[in-house]
This record gives sequence, structure tokens and C-alpha cells, in this order.
Amino acid sequence: MSEATTLALHRCRFVDLNPSPITALAFPPLSLPSPNKKPSSFGKQPLRFGTLAVGHANGNIDLCEWTGAEGDLQSSQAWAIRTTLVGPYPSKVDSLAFSIRHPDDVPTDAVPSCSELRLFSSGGGSELLEWDMDRGCVRRTISSQGGSIWSMAVNPASALLALGCEDGTVRLLSLANDTLIHHRRFDRVKCRVLSISWGPPSRRLSPPNKTTDDSSDDEDDGWTDTWLVTGGSDSSLRKWDVATGRSIDRMGTDKIRGERTLVWSVGVLGDGTIVSGDSLGMVKFWDSRTCTQLQSFQAHGADVLCLTVDPTGTAVYTSGVDQKISQFCFVKTSGEKSSSRRWIQTSSRRMHSHDVRALAIWPPYTTLPPSHKRQFPMDIAPILASGGLDMSVVITPAALPTNTVVKIVNPISTSIHSTFEDSYHRRLAYSSGPSSTSAIQIAREARLLCCARDAGLGIWRINKKPAAPEEEPATVDDDDLDAAGWEKVLDMELNVHTNLLATAISSNGRWLVLSDLYESKLFALSTSPDGVIKPKRIRDFSDILAAHLPPKTTSTGGFAFHFTPDSSKLVVSTAVGSYILVVDLGADDEKPRVLRRFDHHRHGGSSIPSDRVVKGRPADAENADAPADEDEDMESEMEIPSAPIITSILRLATSFDGQWLASSDTHARTHIYNLDSIQHHCVLPSFPQAAQAISFDPSRPNILILAFPDNSIQLFDVEARQFPSWAKDLCSALPKKFTRAHDHILGVAFDSAVAGPSLKAAAPRYVLFWGATWLCKIRLDGSGRAGSKKRRREGDGGAKIDAAAGADEHHANFKMITHYRPILFVDFLAPGELVVVERPLVDVLATLPPAYFVHKYGVS
Repeated sequence: MSEATTLALHRCRFVDLNPSPITALAFPPLSLPSPNKKPSSFGKQPLRFGTLAVGHANGNIDLCEWTGAEGDLQSSQAWAIRTTLVGPYPSKVDSLAFSIRHPDDVPTDAVPSCSELRLFSSGGGSELLEWDMDRGCVRRTISSQGGSIWSMAVNPASALLALGCEDGTVRLLSLANDTLIHHRRFDRVKCRVLSISWGPPSRRLSPPNKTTDDSSDDEDDGWTDTWLVTGGSDSSLRKWDVATGRSIDRMGTDKIRGERTLVWSVGVLGDGTIVSGDSLGMVKFWDSRTCTQLQSFQAHGADVLCLTVDPTGTAVYTSGVDQKISQFCFVKTSGEKSSSRRWIQTSSRRMHSHDVRALAIWPPYTTLPPSHKRQFPMDIAPILASGGLDMSVVITPAALPTNTVVKIVNPISTSIHSTFEDSYHRRLAYSSGPSSTSAIQIAREARLLCCARDAGLGIWRINKKPAAPEEEPATVDDDDLDAAGWEKVLDMELNVHTNLLATAISSNGRWLVLSDLYESKLFALSTSPDGVIKPKRIRDFSDILAAHLPPKTTSTGGFAFHFTPDSSKLVVSTAVGSYILVVDLGADDEKPRVLRRFDHHRHGGSSIPSDRVVKGRPADAENADAPADEDEDMESEMEIPSAPIITSILRLATSFDGQWLASSDTHARTHIYNLDSIQHHCVLPSFPQAAQAISFDPSRPNILILAFPDNSIQLFDVEARQFPSWAKDLCSALPKKFTRAHDHILGVAFDSAVAGPSLKAAAPRYVLFWGATWLCKIRLDGSGRAGSKKRRREGDGGAKIDAAAGADEHHANFKMITHYRPILFVDFLAPGELVVVERPLVDVLATLPPAYFVHKYGVS
């Protein structure tokens, strides 16, 4: 930059937010090939990465989408959270399973999208939940009829769901034709069914006397399930006949001092080999035909809680309480007489600090007979995902050591190495709020900082600091100021049905709004003489919103809230129906009232597929200046010719002057509204991905900035309804250090000191993007040059945002620093005064129980 930017920076670490541990991971399955055809190569299809479902101990489920463009082999940002399914409060997620809704409609090697999938979860109770991933709520529930659900598994054909229950039974639920009904109950055994896995399906043949052509053979012939295997709490595994529901054989595991061994995890390979992990830390391989043990490994020092199989079926990964992830490979061994193949423990890595509860791998393994084994591209490394009590998903390239391909692509771009033993892993940043939003909000005028929890929130006041001499650093560290720099003024616990979806606080600190899936709650905040904030709930706020929603709407909850800068209006994005409500908060003695309801995100006419970019001016922009009828949107349910689009509006932003409102949904559509006339203004062309953050430029209120999970940005002039020509070069010439940063963009911040009528023509205009481990400052006028003269470091690294010479990159119009981490929130509290909220990992881990540790003699 030509000039350094001096800011007073509050480095806040007092926020006591604790992310929820990870308890389950799941990737979607691939549909089965036809038994009459030879298996095709997966590499012939355009490379796609499936949705990653992450289950948490608080009941929430994150749906993470791959950030790379279709066909790209690499993406530095890997998976980013698209939406969060909030769980009932209180609840937890113990197991997750995907199935394909209509398997016959999905091509063999195509990766099913969320709309083609069904998601099931259990949380330690007897209820099985099926989720509606489009609406973000529970679709249906069904009782196991056998007590607590300990395990679940979907068969390879996505037609049956097996549940392992507390009462010692396996229950099969039919998933055919998008249903969920009880199908069969197996014989009961005297133990809990802790783990379950399906065996390879066998080919179902047509009657021998039936003569048909090839096409009807494809319809009549198919796959049928013959057996499955379970692990119990009585030191044994059992093989079950699916047709009769009876136990075929029993395999006994080791015991110590007569105590029962718990078989926490089981898996089945295409050749029938069974893999088990138990509470003794043993990983065993079994022959399913004779039900005898083939090999046994003391791979772990404590319970093996999870395992997953490599997509080729020649490697198995296990992990558990001792935090190690072990790899077993099926390799050739040469003996004296002939060569054979054996399982060998090839490597072990410790990438977590506490218990590992879940493992998943992409591409997923399909349990198919060797004759129909899937063929995957050999030059792209699979990705192993793991999660546990330390709250972060760890992803690792997991190419096999026996791979003979010279160059293997590392999909997450961490290093040139791609094998599990040598590659670099990386942590996906945990999100503080649902759907990759921040749980932290600030009220600038009132100098308040609000942080939401699962069912409550806390509010702190950041006191003004005394003016510092120019030669001293302007950084304000809460560790130095203690209570003099901040004070907690409110702590609330709420009566909610689900975990909180969204929160917002007005700039003047007078209004607080929050919501679960079913109800939005508005509070009027008042400050007592001693500085304590007292909330008063507006009791009829939910009824006020319900009066402007369709009669059958049962929820007034909101996915997103946003107050206008003058704190006079509240914008609500409803959790059900995809409506936008503009609410006038009124004066002290007036009730809030809804000014208008916008239904444009529901319209099919403005829907553009998210995988296609539409260039140029939108078709309806020509008539966007025409005045809209006042009742046009209020009766939209009668005027929409086609079925409404099911989407979630997760991002809202208003301009600094309060004139413009922008809203963005999960279908990558962004609408612009004029708040002066309370009318719809225009719709932006769609983008390949939904926007991660949107914000208006305070110095140019008509310029909207959109930031995407792949660290690309777009600038749009809402008044001209076009992308400015001066911004195209800026958006297309972002430095690689920014676009290839491993952590994706979480937010956008502007310094309001550059806004208003007093703005000088020569004043620099810049925007501050931030992710979990970095801050990036970009000049918007394009006239600055990075200084060639290195500036000295001031203070502790916070006085000048672009002064950290050891961690930044000198580039025209660009500056990036990386010494604040992990970052939960960044915004300007006042002109020239920045707030950076950090939650160091060591502080989070300090709240967890001690990790497993066994001291070894002679090892320091």
C-alpha cells in the first residue's frame, strides 16, 4: 500500500463460546451398477465431490459442500458449510447415514446431490430422524420399537435401513419409494447391538424358464442382500441371514479378566472379509465364510470407535480413544513357495488431541463382489475425513503407498505428497454460528458485543480506551485491560424448542432479536444506572409476523435477521416459506408493524440453476423501474403459477444510507430491494456457489460486494443494475495467496470512517475480508501500490493492520496478515476502531476432559 492504515484494535479473547464436538461423519453413497454390465470407470465422469454431513454433540448437522468448480481436481478451501440443520434442544447426534431417494434415477457413477439424497440420524434415544435438507428441519420421525438406537447402516441398494437397538435386536426399515416403515425384526440376542454393516449383495436372477430380451433382463435382474454382520456388547460378532432374520454364526473376540469386550465398529469388504474394532484396541479381520479370525492387530491403546474402508477396498482406517488413525493395507507377500496377500498395518498418525469419534472417506466404498468392483482414477488421492471431541474436521489425502502412479493429485493442495503416511493434513475451521454465520454481533453505537449459544446468549460492553500517544501502539488487548476494558452486562437462557438459528442486535443497542426454528423473539433492551442491561420481551411479536404469513404457516422463526443502520427497521428472513419481512420497529410507545412481505425468493421465474452462470443483465431488469403493486407480494401464494422454490435465505445486508437491501439464498440467487419505496429492485445473475458474505460499501452505498466460499469476490452496482467495469480487473486479478488460502472467507468489514458527505476525494477506499486464520485488506479504487519500503513492526502486531512484515504479502492494492487465529468475528466498532474476536484452541480444549495418555517407560 502507498500508506499504512492505523487502527485501534481490540483483540478480544473473553468470549466463552465453545464449539460442539463432532460425533458423526457421512458421505453420500454411489448407486449400484447393473449386475449384467461390466463396471465402468469412475474417472470417465466429470470429477465431483459429495456433500459431507457433520453431526455434532449439540444435535446440529452441518452440510458441507465442495468449494471447487465442477471438473477442478483441486480446491484449497475443500469443504465449506452450506447450511446447518439445527437439532431439537437438547439433543445430540450419534449416527448419520445417507441413502439415495430414487436409486434407479441416479446414474451408476454420478454423485447424487442433496435433492437426490435422504439423511437419517439418531441421538441416543429410540427415535430415528429423517431430515428435510432443503427446508432445514426434521421431515419425519419413527420409533425403533427396540429402545435406544446404537448403530445404523443403509444397504448398498439404498432400499433398507438397519438399526442396532438396545434390546438386542436388528430392525430393518424399508426406504422404498421414499417411505420409512418397519419391514422386519431379527431374532433377539442378550446384548446391545453396538455396530452394524451390510455384506456384499448377490445377483438376483430371473426365473430360468423366462425368455426376454436384454432390456427386460436389466429390469428383472438386480441385487439382493443376503447377510449382514453386527458387533455386540457381549465380546462377539454375529452374522445374520437377511431373509430369515436369524443368526448364522458367531465370532468371539478376546477378553481380559472375564470382562466383556465391546465391538464398537464393524465393516465388510467386497470379498466378504469382515473388519472389527473393539474396546481392547484390537483390529481384527475375519473370514465371513468360515467365521474364523484371519488376522489380529493390537493397533490402538484404547477403544476403537470407528473405521472406514478405502474406495478400492484394499485399505482400512481405524481410530478411537487414543487419537491415532491407523492404516491397514492388503499387500502381496512373497513366501518360500508362492506369493499371497495379507493385511499389514502400514502407518499410524495422530492428528487429533482428543477422542476420534468418526471417520469417512471420499470417494465412498461400495460393498460389491470382486466381479463388479468399482474402478476409480488412480491419479487423484482419496480424502479421509475425521472428527472428534476437539471439534474440528481434519481432512487428509489418503493415497495408498502401493500406488505406482508417478504423480498423484492432492485435492486439498496442502503439499505435493498425497499418501496417507506422508501428506499434510489440515483442519477445517469450526463455525461459531449455524450455516457458517458468526454467532457474534456488535452494536456499534452502544459498543456492545453479543454472542449466541445453543439456547442462550451473552452481551459484553467494550469500554472506550483512553487516547494513546502516537508513538505507542494502539492495540487494546483484553488480557492487559482485564475488566477495565470490557464487562459482561447480560446473560440470557431461553426456552427454545431447537438450537438457535439466528440472532441480531441493533446498532443503538435498543433491540435484540433471536430465533429457533419455530419462533422469533424480539426484546427491547434498556440500561440501568449501574450499566446492566435489562431485556423486555415484545410478547406479540410472533403474532405480528404470523399475521403477514400464509394461514397454514406454523413457524415464525427466522434464518437471518438484519437491522438497518439507523435501528428503525428489522429485516426478517423466515425459516419456513422463504419470505422476507420488513418490520418497522416504531417508537417507544408503538408496536412493531410489518411494512411489506417479499416473496421473490419463492418464485420459479427468477430461479436459475446454481451450476450455471448467467452473464449480462437479468431479463427482468428492463422493467425493474416500473412501480410494483402494493398487494403484488402480499397475495403471492395465489399468483405463483408453479410450485414455490424451496430455499433458505441466509445472508442479508443493508446499505450505509439505509436505502438498499440485499438478500442471498442457498440457490445462489441474490435479490435487491429499495427500502425507501419498499419495493423489489432487481435480481443478480446467479453464480456457481451461494454467497458466503454480502456487504455494501459505506463510501458508495450503491456498490454491493459478494464473497464466495472459493475466496472469489464480485462487485455489483445496484443502481445501474450491472457489474462495474472498473471492478472486473480487481475481481479477476486477486493474488493467489488470497484465493488459495486454506480457510475460506467468513465475513466482510468496512471502516465507516470513509463514509458520509465529509469523504475526501483522495481518501483511500478499502475492504477488509477475513477468514478463520487471516485478515486481508484490498483497495477498491485500484490506484494504490504496495510500498517497496518495509515498515517496522509496531506494538504486538495490531497497531497497523498491514505492518506484519513476516506474515504479509506486498502486492498492489493488497495486504494479508495471518497472526490472529482462530478468528470468530471481525468488524469495526467505530471509525478507525477494529474488533477481532479470537477463541484460541488451547482455551477451547481446556474445557474438555483430559485426553487419553499412557506413559511409556523410557520415553520423555
